[in-house]
Amino acid sequence: MITDWLDQYGDPEIEEYVAKNLAIVDKVHQALDAKGWNKAQLAESMGKSPSEVSKWLSGMHNLTLKSIIKMEAALGIDLIHCEPIKEFEYVFLGMISNAEELNEKAVQYTLSTEMHEYALAM
Repeated sequence: MITDWLDQYGDPEIEEYVAKNLAIVDKVHQALDAKGWNKAQLAESMGKSPSEVSKWLSGMHNLTLKSIIKMEAALGIDLIHCEPIKEFEYVFLGMISNAEELNEKAVQYTLSTEMHEYALAM
């Protein structure tokens, strides 16, 4: 039914929404299986009615961020993982064993660039 609608209207945003919604629902089902819970036990732990949770887990319901957070808290899992934006990443590449030689080469390079005058090409 939903695939027919998507084929007819072909909105990539809606397709992405449906895919992410189904992925979240699938992750909840996997967590329920891992805990040995059913939907009624999830509903009880969230203080929700079993029918509401069944509706959420049908894959046809518009999950809100609030309902996702409630499920995360009840199941003790992360359903939506957001990576922090990294401005810089530092990687340790090892120790410099010949620091004196490298320092000398750096000084030589600096001196060699200071000795030359460059004409501007216009």
